[in-house]
Amino acid sequence: MKQIPESELIVNKDGSIYHLNLLPSDIAGIVINVGDPDRVSMVSNLFEKIELKKQKREFVTHTGYFKGTRITVISTGIGTDNIDIVYNELDALVNIDLKTRFIKENLTRLKLIRIGTSGALQEDIQPDSFVFSQYGLGLDGLLNFYKYSNTNEEQKIISSFRSHYPNEGVFAQSYIAGCSAMLEEKLSGGMLKGITASCSGFYGPQGRMLRAALSRNDLIEKLNSFSYDKLRITNFEMETGAMYGLARILGHECCSVNVIVANRITQSFSKNYNASMEALIETVLERI
Repeated sequence: MKQIPESELIVNKDGSIYHLNLLPSDIAGIVINVGDPDRVSMVSNLFEKIELKKQKREFVTHTGYFKGTRITVISTGIGTDNIDIVYNELDALVNIDLKTRFIKENLTRLKLIRIGTSGALQEDIQPDSFVFSQYGLGLDGLLNFYKYSNTNEEQKIISSFRSHYPNEGVFAQSYIAGCSAMLEEKLSGGMLKGITASCSGFYGPQGRMLRAALSRNDLIEKLNSFSYDKLRITNFEMETGAMYGLARILGHECCSVNVIVANRITQSFSKNYNASMEALIETVLERI
């Protein structure tokens, strides 16, 4: 087994992992990730005990107990580039010995759960709805940098999508990955389900045009009109595709649940998405 060089696995002087500033003992086996650093306290305020609070850059981490279960909640910031950092470093904390820089013989399987906000891509999905992502469809290109294999069903879905919306040498090659079946069973009851598309930005990559013209003007229509068997693209945001792909590669359970704050088809917006987010957080914690 080859030792990982210092340039590839960067460890701080106190022994913590580079970006997250966390020690292996700082994280629980269940990790809730949120985009907004302020949302970390929305989750941890429901804990009966908080044993750790750390922050470095946009990465805020609280670890504590909810009804006796140890849980970590961490903010990732926005985007799949940040997911690349957070998920690789969370994995390193449990599966690499940071002192010797060798991969551990016995690997740990984390439960990684995103609680986020999202935009609906179907007319019937109202703001303040809860959506569970059965699949993450990456439009950002991150997973193309990793060796990754799809299941037969995933390969059929992504082949169908690429035919429906080819990148034409303009967009990154799309990819897809499925959720954890175990977490879907535990958490998704009563929620809408479907494919969540992940974009590399908020404006042009999600079909918004302010002053800068778009290279292609059909993104929303193409995402809205895609279907495979009974699956459709329910919503889009900026993290889920990378989460599902990296979790699969690294051997972790992963799922993503979102509050719909806007409907891009009806152009409606939530009147009080903070209340809906609080309700979703409580729902996830109770079901974990």
